[in-house]
Amino acid sequence: MAIQVKLLDHTHDPIRSLYVAFRTAYSSLTPMQIVERIESDRITRQQMQEFIEKRLETGHASPLEQCWFEFGIAGVSRAFSHQFVRHRIGISFEQQSQRYVAFKKGEFPYTVPETVRKAGFEEKMARAFQDLGQLYQEMLDAGVPAEDARFLIPNAAQTNFKITINFLELLHVSDLRLCTRAQWEFRKVVSLMRAELNPKFPELARYLQPKCGEHRLGYCDESYGDWQACPIGRKRPHKRDLFQLFDSYRRGELAPLDEADFRIIQQEPIEHRQ
Repeated sequence: MAIQVKLLDHTHDPIRSLYVAFRTAYSSLTPMQIVERIESDRITRQQMQEFIEKRLETGHASPLEQCWFEFGIAGVSRAFSHQFVRHRIGISFEQQSQRYVAFKKGEFPYTVPETVRKAGFEEKMARAFQDLGQLYQEMLDAGVPAEDARFLIPNAAQTNFKITINFLELLHVSDLRLCTRAQWEFRKVVSLMRAELNPKFPELARYLQPKCGEHRLGYCDESYGDWQACPIGRKRPHKRDLFQLFDSYRRGELAPLDEADFRIIQQEPIEHRQ
């Protein structure tokens, strides 16, 4: 099964919810009065979005916890799921159980990485899993509980999730898992989550970027070698270069602009520049 991600439900109106949360912190008005202004059209949608964007620039993050999304995720591997559940704050999981769900006839769906296919190991992998499936079924037939027979099942076996995640954690997951250093399957899942959010809430989906994105850190804070190896690394500066530039500025080491530079700025002839 190919990876599937679907937005199942969400905060009734995320923009309104975020605006009321942010405005409550920055206003003498009560939340009820703020809502009344929205409902009477004294506060427009555009004004709400602009206010939220300004607050996001300040790093004020706690109101983002009040906006939530539910996703159904299917066809992901157990290798992925072990990484996914490392995210623990602002997210809750329900995952298909290998204890209560026994695979009929020892047949379980599994994921074959593209690198395995390209290396020519797909058939060998299929044979190995077929043998494991047969042994798994023999164990079940012999009375071994599914919770113990599952010890045979590999990380490639697929699983399903239903999750609820708040917007703050969704940003955090995107920061880390849309980075090109993240495992390909995780990048795929979060990219699909972003794609699901975008048609309904493009003003929020645009913030779902790797941490080097222009709406996030704006620079890379991975190792310098990883930044050099990143296929999009040259679009973003590395923190080392930023810090070196700042130190040079602080020490007064940056070369001052001279008259020739200003002639260039003013588009004046520079034939006599030496």
